[in-house]
Amino acid sequence: MTTIADFTVETNSGETLDLSEKLGKVLLVVNTASKCGFTPQYDGLEDLQKEYVDQGFEVIAFPCNQFGAQEPGDAEEIANFCKLTYDTSFPLMAKVDVNGPDASPLYDWMKGEAKGLMGSEGVKWNFTKFLIDREGKVVRRFAPQDAPKSLKRHIEKLL
Repeated sequence: MTTIADFTVETNSGETLDLSEKLGKVLLVVNTASKCGFTPQYDGLEDLQKEYVDQGFEVIAFPCNQFGAQEPGDAEEIANFCKLTYDTSFPLMAKVDVNGPDASPLYDWMKGEAKGLMGSEGVKWNFTKFLIDREGKVVRRFAPQDAPKSLKRHIEKLL
């Protein structure tokens, strides 16, 4: 059985992160963008991070430029934007594709585990959220329009 522990990803600073290090935590994996109508959700994601980090919760952001070219910056620009505009403390990964032939293997797996509206697999837009339990299994997918604070009861159930 595949879990998040079977994947490695690249951090925003270019280091390799073995996601097996995240087992035991509840994770919210989000594809993000700096120039999107949903970008203010960074505030809500940071609120969740601060509220639940001591209970073993973490947001992991994956910048993505596949939707309306809304994440055009390089790694340094993205990191600076997140820190200076939203004072984020959660981990920022390297920019990825979430759909198509160059999609991150992590995203291919998550999409198969938690399908979207009407059983679709493709991520429809920025700020699609995947909730992962402490055992590394995908529990649920949330749409871009689902505000981070609306996920609290789902997160608390897993903590």
